This record gives sequence, structure tokens and C-alpha cells, in this order.
Amino acid sequence: MTMREWLIGTGIAVVAFLGMLHVIQIIPVLFLAGLGAMLWVVLDRRNAQSPAGRDVAVRPNVSFDEIGGQESAKRELMEALDFLRYRDRIAQLGIRPIKGILLTGPPGTGKTLMAKAAATYTDSVFLSASGSEFVEMYVGVGASRVRDLFRRARALAKRENKDSAIIFLDEIDVVGGRRGQHSHQEYDQTLNQLLTEMDGMNTSQHPFVLVMAATNRPDMLDPALLRPGRFDRQIRVDLPDKEGRLHILRIQTKNKPLAPDVDLEHIARETFGFSGAQLEAVVNEAAIMALRKGESVIRQEMFRDAVDKVLMGEKTGRRPTDEELERVAVHEIGHAIVTELLRPGAVSHITIAPRGRALGFVRQIPEDDQYLYTKDQLEQQIDIALAGCLAEELQYGNRSTGAQNDFQQASQLARTMVRCGLSRLGIVDEEHLPERLLEREVRFILAERERATRDLLRPYQGEIARLAKQVVREESVDGAEFRQWLNGLAPAELTSAMTTASE
Repeated sequence: MTMREWLIGTGIAVVAFLGMLHVIQIIPVLFLAGLGAMLWVVLDRRNAQSPAGRDVAVRPNVSFDEIGGQESAKRELMEALDFLRYRDRIAQLGIRPIKGILLTGPPGTGKTLMAKAAATYTDSVFLSASGSEFVEMYVGVGASRVRDLFRRARALAKRENKDSAIIFLDEIDVVGGRRGQHSHQEYDQTLNQLLTEMDGMNTSQHPFVLVMAATNRPDMLDPALLRPGRFDRQIRVDLPDKEGRLHILRIQTKNKPLAPDVDLEHIARETFGFSGAQLEAVVNEAAIMALRKGESVIRQEMFRDAVDKVLMGEKTGRRPTDEELERVAVHEIGHAIVTELLRPGAVSHITIAPRGRALGFVRQIPEDDQYLYTKDQLEQQIDIALAGCLAEELQYGNRSTGAQNDFQQASQLARTMVRCGLSRLGIVDEEHLPERLLEREVRFILAERERATRDLLRPYQGEIARLAKQVVREESVDGAEFRQWLNGLAPAELTSAMTTASE
């Protein structure tokens, strides 16, 4: 029995005894006691739910070796953490310690994992809280929780015999936004308390507390947070490149049974733009598909379907009519033909299985991660986007609403060409470019690309319907099978050109 339970029991006994002797009125006392108990329960629950009222992953046991695709960010972070590991040497040189490290980047890139690995690397206590947990409607509650969080970090470090503690604040933009933008004073008081706590940290403190934070929107943060002496280091945790994606896939598949035909490098090429969280989901979904099919190993086609699921969503229960399915097949074959003619070997597969809001799609394999585009490359992307509706037009004499997203993509690419000085207008100042002139140039670019794309598709007009029927029967066609079909139909000069490009 704890001391608190003993005192409560003794108090109840004393009140009951005095009530029996008619020394006190028992009903008012019981009413006040019940009211006090309710207030105590509410405060105790609020304290338990607050960031300072619980310990989160004191021993994260995550190392930097378990994080793939972020070699540059890991090196920069480990260099910053060495200031914490070698504090004596830093103090001799008179170097001011790093008090805060801000991790920025898209969702799912591993910012939380990096913070946990930092705690393992520095042998520190690790406490985690979200920015939204500090925001309350009552003024002063958030500031109190910030104080309690720092106090608890030091207490936990002493209890665990650690020299340092790391506090990780996820979604710090919620509590660290620019002051004066909120009508509620609570936001500003919470931020002020966080700034005060960080100002009070120095190398002589034992244990030392390092603040790490993560956000997707660093532009929203108050400048006072980003000045030297607060969050001294800002580390960009970006989407992984191809080598990074391959590294992540190897880590995620390390203890999973893979079939001999699984090519992780091919999967890494197909998943351009995927975050680490999405790649983990791809591997997990592929394993679920193997379980569903009763397989003992994960095969390449399961990874292909898993990429589709993560990219487009689960297969829907919609069942279009046969006429609609054939039109969708014609549409997707149009995309595939132009893609293959402009970028040989780029088509991964064609499918008309409805996923998410899409009735079908063509998945492409990028040649390599690319961040700059020439005028020719942008025009090729416009051609590919327009090819679906033009294939429908050549086959049926009209278009459908299925090309809406394609038109939006093509229009956006044309606007990019104008803004980047790749149109007839030359270099332009976007702020002073009349909207009417912009729209006229966009329409001109789209009309020119539409004419060029129609010319690319016209030689295949008679054969598209036959392949469409096959796609409707089989639901999907592999890229290699599609290329075999296309090479068998292409004119001799196109076949020669495609072979040369592939080599």
C-alpha cells in the first residue's frame, strides 16, 4: 500500500467517525470530497497526457546504420552530435555548444528515425512530443508543459545515469509559428517559454539537454527560433535518390524471403520520388500479397503490384462497362506508344485495373533521377500527357472526360516552359506577364504538341484496337510484351531508331 492510499483511507475513516459522533455534518463533507476527487482525477489525467507526464522511447535502440537513403543528412547530423559527445574538448577550445538541431523535409523521409538514432549515437535519454500537445485553450498551460518537459528530461537523464538528454519536438511549426499571427495568446507564451528554456542551456549543465525538432514547413517558423544560439543547425532530410532507395530496399528486405527473380535495383528505378516510408510500405504490401497467395517467397510481380498500390491506392470495386474498359485501354495504349517512341524502354506496364480515382494507368521507369529539364524534355512530357485523349480521338472520333488530369498536367508543363523562358516569348518576368499573353502562349504550345503527337500515333491507328482487346482480357500488359508488339508494328525506320536508342 502506498503512502497516498494510506492517507486517503485514514481520512475517510476519520470523517466517518466524526460523522457518527455528530461532530460534523457528513453530507457537505462528502460533497466537497467528491468534488475534490473529480478535480484531482482531471488534473492527474491531463498531466498523464501531457508531454511532460510520460516517457516516450527512453531507449530508442535505433542506429544510423538502420537508416537508408540519407547519407549526406546523417553525416551532417553526426558531425553536429559530436559537439555533444566531446564536450570537454569543445569547452577547452571555447566553442559554443549546439543547443538545437532542426530537421526539415517532406513527410516520411525519416526525421523521427534520425532523432532516435541521434539519441543512440550520443547515449542520451530520448523524450518525444508533438507540437500540438502543447497547445491548449487556457493561457499558460503550454508554457507550463514546456518547463515540465525540460525538467523531466534532466530528471530522467539523472535517473538513467546519462550525461545528456535529447528532446524531440515533432511538428514544431504548430507551436513555433511566427508570433503575432495568432489571436490566442497561448501560442506566443508557449513559444516564448521554449525560447527561454533554450537560452538557459549551456555546456556546464549536467545533464545537458539538446533540442531536436522536425517540420515540413520551415518557412512558417518564427525567426527567433532560427537565429544562432537556438536551432543552430538546419539539416535537410530529403527524398532519397536511386542509390538511397536501393539502400532502403535492402534494409527493409533483409529478413524477408525473396524469390531469385527479385531485382531490387529495378524496383529502386521504378520508385522515383518515393520516400523511405513509402518504400517500407511497398515491401510490406508485397509481403502481404505473398501471404494472401499462399507463397513462401516474395516475387517480382508482387513488388510491381505493391508499387501500384502505394502509388495509386487499393483496387476499387468499380466495374466499368466493356465499352468503357476498351476506351480506357485505348487511352492508356496511346500514352504507352508515345512514351516508348520518345523514351525507348521506359514503359514498365500498362493496366486498366481501377485504383483510387484512376481507371487505368501506364507506369514508366525513369532513366535516372532528374532535377533539370530541357525544352525538348518538357515537350516530350506534354506529348505523353496528350497521347491518351488523341488515341481516343483517332479510334472513336471523339474524346472523353478521362483525360481531365492529363490536360491539367500538360497545361502546367506549358506554363512552366513560359515561366522558364523556353517559349516564343523568351525570358519573361512572371510578375509582370499579362495573364492574357500567358494563356495565348500556353494554347499555342499545346496546339503545336497536339499536332506533333497526333502524327506520332497515326501509323498505329489500325492496330491499337487489337491490343486494347488483349489488355481488356488480361487487365494488364507487361512492358516487355508491349515493346515486342510495338516493334513488330513500327515502320522500319522507327524500329531502327528505337533499336539504336536502346543500345
